[in-house]
Amino acid sequence: MTARPRLLTLAPELPGALAAIERLHAAGVVVSAGHTGADFEQGRQGIAAGIRFGTHIYSAMPPVHHRNPGIALALLLDPRVTVGLIADGVHVLPSVCEQVIRITGTSRIALTTDQTSAAGSPAGDYLLSGRPVVSDGRVVRLPDGTLAGSAAKMSDLVRLMAGLPGMTVDRAITLASEIPARVLGERRLGRIAEGACADVVVIDRDSRIRLTMVRGVVQFRRQS
Repeated sequence: MTARPRLLTLAPELPGALAAIERLHAAGVVVSAGHTGADFEQGRQGIAAGIRFGTHIYSAMPPVHHRNPGIALALLLDPRVTVGLIADGVHVLPSVCEQVIRITGTSRIALTTDQTSAAGSPAGDYLLSGRPVVSDGRVVRLPDGTLAGSAAKMSDLVRLMAGLPGMTVDRAITLASEIPARVLGERRLGRIAEGACADVVVIDRDSRIRLTMVRGVVQFRRQS
C-alpha cells in the first residue's frame, strides 16, 4: 500500500489544482502553495480549497505590488496559513523577515533552510541535480547568478531571526521546532517533554550549536 504524502506543494492556478487541493486536504495531507505564479484572488481560492502552508514565502512567487499583491500577501494575511521562511538574509532580507513577523506574529512562521548539498561546506563550486552551482557560504547560484538554493544552516536562520526587533532566541527557536512540528501534526517533535522524541540541539548565547542529541544519544559535541 502506497503511503500517503505528509505535505505536498503545488501551484493553485494550474488546471484542476483547486479540486486536487480539496481532495488532498480532506485526506489529511498538508497542502502548500509554492513555485507559483498565482495572483491574490487565486491564492485566496486556493486557501478556501484547503491550502494551509506557503512554501518559502516570497521565493518563487510573484512580487507584492500595491495594485497586484500576488499570492504571497494572500498567504500572509490568512490566519489559517503558516508560511515557510528562508531567513538566510539573501533569499529574504532581514527587513522583510521583520515585516513577515509583524504581519503574522510568531505563531505562523516555520523557518526553512532550502538547503543544498553545499550547506555547512566552504564556499566553492558544487553540483545541484547535476547542474553546476557556486556557493558563497550563504546561498548557491547558477552560473548566471540566479538563486538556486541556500547554503545556510538552521542555526544561521535562528541567529538572524533572534536579532530582529522584538525577537529573542527562544522565539526564534520556536520557529525552527515547535511551529514546523505543528504544521505536520507531529506531537512528539518540536518540544521537550515526557514522551517526546529525545532529539535535542543545544546552542550557546551566540546561537552556535554546542551539542546534538538524536534519540537520546549524543551525535555531536563542540569541543571549543
